[in-house]
Amino acid sequence: MRLLTRLCGGLLALACALLALALPFGAASAQTGYDRFGGDYAHFEVRTGDPDVCAARCERDARCRAWSFSYPKTAAGAATCWLKNQVPPRAENSCCVSGVRGAGVVEPRQGETEYSIDRQGGDYRFVDLPADGTADNCKAICDGEKRCRAFTFVRAGYISAAPRCYLKDRITRPRHKPCCISGVVR
Repeated sequence: MRLLTRLCGGLLALACALLALALPFGAASAQTGYDRFGGDYAHFEVRTGDPDVCAARCERDARCRAWSFSYPKTAAGAATCWLKNQVPPRAENSCCVSGVRGAGVVEPRQGETEYSIDRQGGDYRFVDLPADGTADNCKAICDGEKRCRAFTFVRAGYISAAPRCYLKDRITRPRHKPCCISGVVR
């Protein structure tokens, strides 16, 4: 029995060591706001505009080691997935979501900001933002209006060529949509 315990313990240690070698960079994670430059061997349009489609395609392709998803730049354009045969370092860039094989999309958590969330309905007006407009700009507009209780920021390319800010006079149910960033202010 003691020999069996030692053998199993040794096999378990060997399995753990092999797993550690297979994951040299720690736990895999994909993050919004990062791109990975280089190593591209394929790309395709993502009609749904959802970065999870890109992550899933990488999982099914044996050549894929990493991926980058680029949000659409214009309403006529499409989101694009880039599959990579190496793991380039990530670079901060709001255009994209990127990750390594085995990683799902991890949305940032910053206070009450709701990433990849659309709060449909309750709109009393919208504002087209400049091309470099952000969810923070949308939140600031909402904060400045007493009537505004919540907002939804829609990235450029999903509804129009410019980012758009929807101001809401009621709080609606959150729905997962990669186009959007929402928040409740009052």
